[in-house]
Amino acid sequence: MKFSDSLACATVPSALGPIVLAATDVALVGLWFDGQRHQPDGSRWRQALGHPVLVLASVQLGDYLAGRRSQFALPLSLAGGSAFEQAVWRALQDIPRGCSCSYSAVAAAIGRPKAARAVGAAVGRNPLGIIVPCHRVLGTGGALTGYAGGLARKVALLQLEGAAFAPHPSPGQPTQPPSPSESLA
Repeated sequence: MKFSDSLACATVPSALGPIVLAATDVALVGLWFDGQRHQPDGSRWRQALGHPVLVLASVQLGDYLAGRRSQFALPLSLAGGSAFEQAVWRALQDIPRGCSCSYSAVAAAIGRPKAARAVGAAVGRNPLGIIVPCHRVLGTGGALTGYAGGLARKVALLQLEGAAFAPHPSPGQPTQPPSPSESLA
């Protein structure tokens, strides 16, 4: 995925770590935990803490993470992805807060029932984490699977939303997910 060098960006603090926001003049195009997998190189983007889209995104994100907001009302652009990725990302926006679904369910929802692995790759490259809720996609039986922002953050977001998931970790993962207060502290 390629992003224009002319984007505006801001790094905002959060209880889950620094978050990098990126926007065109009219739409949010990126939200990444700083240093996460698939985060583009934004070294040429201009820092613009007062950019209207970035300010709105920062406020809504803060309210969401504090439990005061359940939905986002932001101008978004998913134009950085392929047609397939955009279809996956649009499908993710249909997963309600507090709910989850499998990669297979997303594949079926976009009319590509045999494309669960490709859906997984597209989910991992989602440029608008949290807002386009890729954290709500789980493995078979509600199992926790990877998350570009880190599995502990995925757990924290699911707990914040009250979503059910199987607490059985993948090999090498902690046996107990952190409590909501530990995750967001």
